Amino acid sequence: MMRLPDPPANGFCARAWQHTAELQQAIVEHPFNTALADGSLDRERFAFYIVQDARYLVGFAQALAAAASRASSPEEAEFLAGAAHGALAEERQLHAGYIEQFGLGEQDIAGIPTSPTCEAYTSYLRACALGEPYPVLVAALLPCFWVYQHVGTEILEKVGDLDGHAYRAWIQTYADEEFARTVLGARELTDRLAAGAGEEIGERMLQAFTRAAEYEWMFWNSAWTQERWPTEAWVRH
Repeated sequence: MMRLPDPPANGFCARAWQHTAELQQAIVEHPFNTALADGSLDRERFAFYIVQDARYLVGFAQALAAAASRASSPEEAEFLAGAAHGALAEERQLHAGYIEQFGLGEQDIAGIPTSPTCEAYTSYLRACALGEPYPVLVAALLPCFWVYQHVGTEILEKVGDLDGHAYRAWIQTYADEEFARTVLGARELTDRLAAGAGEEIGERMLQAFTRAAEYEWMFWNSAWTQERWPTEAWVRH
């Protein structure tokens, strides 16, 4: 486990985290994450979450790839493209492991509709990729990295010994030192872009970071409630 150092006090990331501090605490303390931490989270809720997260990661990777295509240096492009690959490869492997463990077949997965929150979050990131300046897109992508690392680390510090823990693989993935280094790279990139942006772009970056962090809370909440479309009784898909 690697606890991230505090971001530079005069940088964008420090400001963004402080701006959303209460929200970040609410995410850690959400019933889904507290139940995940103590191992009492029921499998039906976690299976719903895994299916939604797998679908979300497709849109997230697409937005990362769009950011890579707009990067201002080869190093930035390489970092963002690598993160896109990691989202599709490493995290989907994690999902596949749990899907197999829970005995979910293709029909079971197909029978779980994409939740309104999952659709909204991925649509938001795709909209940023299409319509926002590069620094704003990067700021919108940062919470998915940083919030997950924060939650994973907080849970691991609270639980300690993961031997026999039902969600050991999930916790280890997001509290992992390699993932922490990726998050640190994403923070450093965002700070660099903000430092070179004007005040207007900086404010739009903060708005994008905040909105994505709100979607992070909503995503876990949607899994906890197993969110459905309120119109599903009237339509067929």
